[in-house]
Amino acid sequence: MDRGSSSEARNKAEKQKGKKIRSKIEPFVGQGDHNARDLRSWAKRTGFVSMFSGEVGTTSSFRDRSKNNPHGVDLESGGGGVNGSVLEKTEIGPLVGRNGDNNNNNKRRINDEAEQPILSERGEGDGRNGEDNNNNKKEKDEEEVVDVKYPGGGDGGYSDGEQSLPEMKCGIRDNPGLVPLLYYGMQHYLSLAGSLIFVPLIIVPAMGGTDKDTATVISTIMLVSGLTTILHSYFGTRLPLVQGSSFVYLAPALVIINAHEYRNLTEHKFRHIMRELQGAIIVSSIFQCVIGFSGLMSLLLRLINPVVVGPTIGAVGLAFFSYGFPQAGSCVEISLPQILLVLIFSLYLRGVSILGNRVFQIYAVPLSAVIVWVYAFFLTAGGAYNYKGCSPDIPDSNMLTDSCIKHAYTMKHCRTDASHAWETADWIRIPYPLQWGIPVFHLRTSIIMIVVSLLASVDSVGTYYSASMNINAKPPTRGIVSRGIGLEGFCSVLAGLWGTGGGSTTLTENAHTVAITKIASRRAVEVGAVILIVFSFVGKVGAILASIPQALAASLLCFVWALVVALGLSTLRYTHTASFRNVMIVGVSLFIGLSLPAYFQQYQPETALILPGYFIPYSAAQDGPIHSGNKQFDFIMNALLSMNMVVTFLVAIVLDNTVPGSQQERGVYRWSNSEDLSSDPSSLDDYKLPSKVSRVFRWAKCLDA
Repeated sequence: MDRGSSSEARNKAEKQKGKKIRSKIEPFVGQGDHNARDLRSWAKRTGFVSMFSGEVGTTSSFRDRSKNNPHGVDLESGGGGVNGSVLEKTEIGPLVGRNGDNNNNNKRRINDEAEQPILSERGEGDGRNGEDNNNNKKEKDEEEVVDVKYPGGGDGGYSDGEQSLPEMKCGIRDNPGLVPLLYYGMQHYLSLAGSLIFVPLIIVPAMGGTDKDTATVISTIMLVSGLTTILHSYFGTRLPLVQGSSFVYLAPALVIINAHEYRNLTEHKFRHIMRELQGAIIVSSIFQCVIGFSGLMSLLLRLINPVVVGPTIGAVGLAFFSYGFPQAGSCVEISLPQILLVLIFSLYLRGVSILGNRVFQIYAVPLSAVIVWVYAFFLTAGGAYNYKGCSPDIPDSNMLTDSCIKHAYTMKHCRTDASHAWETADWIRIPYPLQWGIPVFHLRTSIIMIVVSLLASVDSVGTYYSASMNINAKPPTRGIVSRGIGLEGFCSVLAGLWGTGGGSTTLTENAHTVAITKIASRRAVEVGAVILIVFSFVGKVGAILASIPQALAASLLCFVWALVVALGLSTLRYTHTASFRNVMIVGVSLFIGLSLPAYFQQYQPETALILPGYFIPYSAAQDGPIHSGNKQFDFIMNALLSMNMVVTFLVAIVLDNTVPGSQQERGVYRWSNSEDLSSDPSSLDDYKLPSKVSRVFRWAKCLDA
């Protein structure tokens, strides 16, 4: 009895002592560095006694522990306390899923530290049962880490076997100084040279434009790209992304160019078609502004997932296989060395560093282009491409012999002096709005461009997400994405007014450049944009770029379009790639997206006699199988269903949103929300508008970060 009474007295004294200690506990204030040792030191300082292991667990496990110990503290939930007091939430949440496996490693480290009791209890860990409990807890932690793995991880940096995302050399808000900014800015645009300047090399000759027109359009694209990049950097998503004339707009432009009414034009054909393109782009851009700034894009984001974005972007590159090597093959002496050289630089020499930079991987396109261009110059100067008695000044259609026609065609693609852009271009010329005339508006072309602008928005959504992952930032909110799409619409209006031949959108290849260079400075992109604007005023710069031999340009496009396909399919890393559901949807979308347009591209025999073979797939707008009696409707439907990316997108979005599948399996984009702001207010500072601009547009919900 005495022992029992003394034991009861001891327990009673300990309980009273515990109550006194708990009554003196001060609230825990985290330091924001996600270090569990801070919580442990706070516990030692205040005398707090933990009744259970503070491991990071799921909500269900927290509930179970809360029932057993109402005064415990859970590190993830930040809860616990006495007399209704709640400890401040430890910011472990923002770490989870930000950077794939790197975050998982951080989380495992936090779990290992939090696995130890905050203040060791008497007798805990002593004996065999304590060891078994600790082992069970470790196994449980490992399972929970796998369960909560965010589908944004993986080898986002495209590195060699690295599963964690390396740290950036230059963050999004860093300012390394003027000289590094000049270098980094030029680096961005040189790595994107193929995407910026090659679209005019395709469409301007098809529109009947001269070499001078090609040089002028290239200068215009440089100016508009610089302006829109700066606008997007300040008022869009504020990610370090370059805006430019995307290949998404190339296919519909070729469809409009090859319409019946433009085939037989001889005078001012280029200006007529350009004005038609300008009108269609302006109308579609206004539609893009509406869905962006009105917040409708937030609703569309519920339907857009990696399983939709991946094959859609992939189809953009695959759509031009009929143009790529058929054009490059006209001069294999240039095209084959060019293709081999760019592949060697980008694949075999990608790990070679010079002064700490992967020069060959970053500058694969411009380096190989310069080398092969010099090689072609020596071939031209050495007489390898002489016309052999056939006059280069006589049009091909007026030549009497087939051998001269064929030889003149080959020489035009091979010779470095075939272009007269340098002689005809002005030294100083400032591109100005409506330089080609007043835009022409037609319903059928406007509807085609509206659909294409929606696909450009889908492309940009995937690029926003990939870029945020590559630069170690939280994904933007739906409102920020809507703001970016709305501003892209406004930028496309500028592209339509200036007359670039296409709309302005985020270049998918830029996310790849950021991942390789590890340079995410917003100021670097802005400085590069200013340099691009200055170069656009020098007409001879556009003339030099317009003088690239056509075979050389086509062979480079083979690589650039293949890169677009690869980047599109790489977005599937956010999904379960082993899922039969996902694999089947992607496979069906791509196959139908290539096969159905091929059916619409089976034309009447006379069409093949008028157009070159590589333009035949884009003349289905009026020669297609749909004949309803309404010419406008027939033109629209035949044009849309003959474009690979449109069909691929429609099939993918229907299948992905109707076939059952979990969000984790589908890799649903997890955009940030208001809860992230409440737990970590500074997590979305990278996307916030400048303070003055934010006050002006406070009324617009979609502009809020």
